[in-house]
Amino acid sequence: MASRSDEQRVQEDARLGSLRRAAEELHLSQPALSETLRNLERELGVELLDRKRSGARISHEGRELLPHIAVLEAVGRLRQAADEQHYISRTLRLGTVNAVTVMLLTPAIREFRAAHPSIRVGVVADRQDGIQQLLAEGGFGLGLVSYLRDDDLPPGLHTTELLRGRPIVCVRPDSPLAALKAVTVADLLARPLIIMRSGYVMYRYIHRLLNGHTPSFSYSADGAEMGKLMVAEGLGVAVLPDYSVFGDPLERSGMITCRPLADHTTELWVMIQRRHAHSVPTAARDLHAILVRRAAERRTSQSAGA
Repeated sequence: MASRSDEQRVQEDARLGSLRRAAEELHLSQPALSETLRNLERELGVELLDRKRSGARISHEGRELLPHIAVLEAVGRLRQAADEQHYISRTLRLGTVNAVTVMLLTPAIREFRAAHPSIRVGVVADRQDGIQQLLAEGGFGLGLVSYLRDDDLPPGLHTTELLRGRPIVCVRPDSPLAALKAVTVADLLARPLIIMRSGYVMYRYIHRLLNGHTPSFSYSADGAEMGKLMVAEGLGVAVLPDYSVFGDPLERSGMITCRPLADHTTELWVMIQRRHAHSVPTAARDLHAILVRRAAERRTSQSAGA
């Protein structure tokens, strides 16, 4: 079949009335355009141009084919749109606040990929508001977000609880706070504090916890993973969800540890969200089910070990 560019060149030649002017419009040399058209004529078995010493003009047969060329262009556009839709249907994008990436999301994706080897999985770390906006717009198939106990759930999204946890203080093992059984607000205020950036649930929590008091020094971190790395490097301490720290590679290797907050019983929730639409892709439903099941297994395991 003739390529879309060849079809456009025939139309351009017909519109401009001469091979020379068509070549100039298409930014091609006249010999190159002429060769392209000869190849197209051989493929179609039709002379598209009347070539005379005075110049070349589109032939009667060529003019009769012009409406069909428009149809071929439409088919080409339809094929391109279908290819793009196929790519989208084979890609699952998930937004996450990354607080449970290591302990929950990573093994769930490994299991999902074993069952769906042809599906591309894109994991995008973002703040909660950005994740929910892209979920509503269809940019994400699923979203993992954190909530405080009294937060309102968005009515436009389907929300399922995965995990519950509590805020804890993440410290290096050689930190003076690691020697305490529990850490008070006064203890936090006396140390450099690593605070999550605005838009994360722990940003709201720490400001509520400090109640207007200012720590001796503070850093801003973009998410729990960065916060843990900064703690491991000795820059300060961070208040994080317990499910983000327990079992983390940094915690298993002894580079970070944690202590409870004194006199604080606030609950944190990990939720998985998706659109309410009935046409949720099968891939998104399958990964959703894997995450829900793995979270339930993790809760059971924690209850048994308590």
